[in-house]
Amino acid sequence: MKKILSSLTTLAALLLLMPAANAQTFVEATDLTLVGKLFPDTPNPYHRLDTVKYKGFEKNDRTAVIQSSGLAVAFKTNSKEIQILTKYGYRRFGNFSSGIALRGYDLYIKKDGKWLYASANVTPDKKPDEPFKIISDMDGSMHECLLYLPLFSEEYSVKIGVDEGSVIEPLENPFRHRVGIFGSSFTHGAGCSRSGMTYPAIFSRRTGIQLLSLGVTGRSKLQPAFAAALADADVDAYIFDSFSNPTVDMIRERLFPFIETIQAKHPDIPLIFQKTLYREYRNFNVAKEKSERERMELVDSLMAIACKNYKNVYYIKCTNATSPEHDTSVEGVHPNDCGYILWEKSVEKPILKILRKYGIK
Repeated sequence: MKKILSSLTTLAALLLLMPAANAQTFVEATDLTLVGKLFPDTPNPYHRLDTVKYKGFEKNDRTAVIQSSGLAVAFKTNSKEIQILTKYGYRRFGNFSSGIALRGYDLYIKKDGKWLYASANVTPDKKPDEPFKIISDMDGSMHECLLYLPLFSEEYSVKIGVDEGSVIEPLENPFRHRVGIFGSSFTHGAGCSRSGMTYPAIFSRRTGIQLLSLGVTGRSKLQPAFAAALADADVDAYIFDSFSNPTVDMIRERLFPFIETIQAKHPDIPLIFQKTLYREYRNFNVAKEKSERERMELVDSLMAIACKNYKNVYYIKCTNATSPEHDTSVEGVHPNDCGYILWEKSVEKPILKILRKYGIK
């Protein structure tokens, strides 16, 4: 018994000598600065489109637009540690992206005037309602932070925790203008290892121009419902990844009405369409090679007509997410991080050249 008491006394003394975990103060992300949001007035601030206000969406459309892909929180803090506490609507599990990308967070911090990757993490699968640490052991100086939200999950609440007594304040939106971008799983970020690696996010960090992403995995099919909603948004320009999901019949039927619906409310802004990327699964599959070639040829011909007949419509054909080794794909369809970096580089200059014509720079 004496040995047990002695051991307990020693253990208690050791625990007293150990540094206590930092107490955290939590702030709701919406009390800071939410960037990248195309429709700012959704009832749930972490949804990207209000499917009660806008009608005509199918179930899978509604699922896609309530996911928080493209949204980020801008703030400044001198905390040495940052934690995150999330109340999820649901958490996504899947095959093509990492858990960090699907339901976790990605932190960038500004250094020497540029956004530099800092850390990424995801809530433990068995303890989703508990706070988790995304970064620690910082130097305690004031830092400008950009925290990307999950790509494929729904959140009811996102709280950012900092050391008790430290400062956390909204950061003025670090990006300029409002450029909407609508597209497929490529725009949504399928295949990314973390949420800051989508090509719209990379573009915004590199150029300083704010892309408001509405990537809708598998659902970007030039639908009239999406055209009507997009026409209602307050934007300076639009970029589209519109030819990755629809069939050739859908493209033939819907492309021109899609353009006309948006231009009815935005006659003077540029509508920039991108050619769908080369999918590696066609390399040895004869049927897929034929299908992909026919779709690309149809789009090329229709966009030539669109650019001629509609003012302020553009078509970028240099979209590329493929390395010389053809080794930048997850599963033959979705790019990996390197593929998305290549995509952004392939379209950055052509997009900037068009935007400059409209004073967007």
